[in-house]
Amino acid sequence: MNKVLIIGAGGAGLRSAISAHKNGAEVTVISKSYPTRSQTCMAQGGINAARGENDSVEHHIADTLRSAHGVASQEAIAILCENASTEIEFLDSIGVPFSRDKSGEITQRKLGGASEARACYAQDFSGLKILHTLYDHCNKLGIKFINEHYLINLSVQNKKVFGGNFLDMQTGVTKHIEADAIILATGGYSKIYQKHSTNSAGTTGDGVAVALRAGASISNMEFIQLHPTALKNSSVLISESARGAGGYLVNSKGDRFTNELAPRDEVARAIHNEIESGSDVFLDIRHLGEEFIDENLPQERKLAKLYEGVDPIVDLLPIKPAAHYSMGGIEVNLECETNVKNLFAVGECANHKVHGANRLGGNSLLELMVFGSIAGESAAHSSSVSPEHKTTTQFESDRNFIEGIKHFTNQIDFYEKREFISNIFYNNVGLVRNDAGLKAVLAAIRQIQMEIPFMGPVDKSMHYNTNLVEFIEFGNMVELAEVILVSAISRHESRGAHFRDDIPESKDEMYATDLKVWREEGILCADFVGKTDDN
Repeated sequence: MNKVLIIGAGGAGLRSAISAHKNGAEVTVISKSYPTRSQTCMAQGGINAARGENDSVEHHIADTLRSAHGVASQEAIAILCENASTEIEFLDSIGVPFSRDKSGEITQRKLGGASEARACYAQDFSGLKILHTLYDHCNKLGIKFINEHYLINLSVQNKKVFGGNFLDMQTGVTKHIEADAIILATGGYSKIYQKHSTNSAGTTGDGVAVALRAGASISNMEFIQLHPTALKNSSVLISESARGAGGYLVNSKGDRFTNELAPRDEVARAIHNEIESGSDVFLDIRHLGEEFIDENLPQERKLAKLYEGVDPIVDLLPIKPAAHYSMGGIEVNLECETNVKNLFAVGECANHKVHGANRLGGNSLLELMVFGSIAGESAAHSSSVSPEHKTTTQFESDRNFIEGIKHFTNQIDFYEKREFISNIFYNNVGLVRNDAGLKAVLAAIRQIQMEIPFMGPVDKSMHYNTNLVEFIEFGNMVELAEVILVSAISRHESRGAHFRDDIPESKDEMYATDLKVWREEGILCADFVGKTDDN
């Protein structure tokens, strides 16, 4: 029986755990927080599946390919779309409380970029309901959970992973946990944008940074989706379902200025242009009526009242684009395996080559379900690592690293630097980019990298040292910030979420492909790989 260690307890990790257990593995799920606090719970709009009378898998594939702007695998997208209905049926069978019509059928709504109403939903709590139901099912199966353990690094020998090294956040003790296979399901990296992000505090890219240090390749890190409708002052997400239900985007004059259900990159840039021209931008759902909003969008009303002090029944919602989803991540094949043997990745931390340059709304929850099922099965049947291939070198290094941090000075406040990075990223590595701005930010990031030994945590205690954990997270974000910038500078074109006003056109003959990044002897390398199988 293979021992499968899943790092990350969001939707991708839980679906992988269920699949690995079904395929006979001994499964442990470990995370730095708790399953019900993961980013998955913040996905509101729904999960795509071509189930409607006028819809088809072919339409779903076509919409996804179009949204990806030529940087995707048709084979991977076909797997995603063809397995969608199966995953909806699985979720239904384990008790997800989907919204239903009068006949009892699961209802579907239209999200941006879709040709049909395709997103199955549970009011505007879709991700939350899916996450809680998956967690309940894992507990029924007896799957083991270890919470509040922070991933430091992976142990790899001869290009095979055999364990992970963790900081026990409760005690401050560094631990090594062995496994025959490891699945990284650690989420994305959009929290680099901090207050300009819709994401939860934990989406700091830890798994992607760790995989890069372990020898895995990552790709397409420049593609970061900014969601069009976040609340102006808090960056709290207002779901695309509000526009799917008929909400309008209006400027200060009350004029509609774009197609509300165009792909997200187009809508976000239209909003950005209005803001740059000096106008405020609002989401207007007043005409939908109180009864409809309370039945279908109750969370949106509550969030608007709580964080913005406005009631969408009678008020316009002030909004702005905010960093929402990272399309790039750890390179994986169709079995979700990386180039490091027995190391798998799934969900937002991975690049499954289904989102390309711009994710289609409703496909993120689907991705974690379809590829979570595949990752769990693949890991359960992977070959184990023989004892002679295991060494304690990485564990000793990580234990010394945690001890050594206590001796870092704190002449520089890393929280101030974190806020500084969030602002320069939002302004220069956001919706509109150019060579000068990107290179200026890269220079600033490399200066911060040199200053990290002078930014140590003030708190030197062992137990529940959140200051220490946030410092390590900061280090991972700085490492990934360099990768994002190198990637964005290297892509001399505009494509999807990567829009450069100094090169506004796309160049398919050169760049309709993935940009891979890896390390060789500590040196960061980046190159465009051969065209994908369908471009």
